[in-house]
Amino acid sequence: MLAGMLEEKQALPDLKGSHDTAVAMRLKNPITKDGFPPPAEWNTTPAIRFNADWRGQNSDLQRETEVRLLWSPDALFLAFHMRYRSITVFADSERNGRRDQLWDRDVAEVFLLPDSHDPLKYKEFEVSPNGMWIDLQLSHGEKHDLQSGLLCRTSIDERAATWSAELALPMKGLLPRFDPDAVWGVNFFRVEGPCEPRFYSAWRPTGTAKPNFHIPAAFGKLVFAGAAGENSLQAPPDRS
Repeated sequence: MLAGMLEEKQALPDLKGSHDTAVAMRLKNPITKDGFPPPAEWNTTPAIRFNADWRGQNSDLQRETEVRLLWSPDALFLAFHMRYRSITVFADSERNGRRDQLWDRDVAEVFLLPDSHDPLKYKEFEVSPNGMWIDLQLSHGEKHDLQSGLLCRTSIDERAATWSAELALPMKGLLPRFDPDAVWGVNFFRVEGPCEPRFYSAWRPTGTAKPNFHIPAAFGKLVFAGAAGENSLQAPPDRS
């Protein structure tokens, strides 16, 4: 899966990006029978790394998070690889793995804004180290079950003190019609710790006084590379 990706240095294609832009590369090979990209595909896409809290302060390399993205016309794929100090999870979930209030334990999160016409309407996906998940539609402060049809899988490497997660998000669960030339809003988050003060980290800091990830104005950009007619792209800087 993703073991060792935080340490590896791969030669990547030229991709356009900056500190506020995430790049998803187009999937070149068929997905596996489990519904995920072949492992080697993750080496074709640039990594996003962050280890500071939601205000952009208190960096902690032992809690660093790495995210990589791939896409096909049918799905958006995300791979998280994370260092941890401790792991705290729920012991129970619904039969399909869904767990309400999942954010009260350790999670990796992605917020997606596919339609920029309404910045207060976006989607939230969370996954825990033991494979539980939740997907939500946020609309002007209200939360609703999204029922996106996502797939997820996770693994924990206790010796390396890392855990990894892959998400496959069906495009039909994200928006009515996918346009690879569109630019989406996106942010990535992480929560770790059994009790307060917990470690709330963010790719794009939200800057609130108390931990709050629900700040669409702080979202970065998500672009889809490899689509017909795309502009010439350059790689985002490595901020590890």
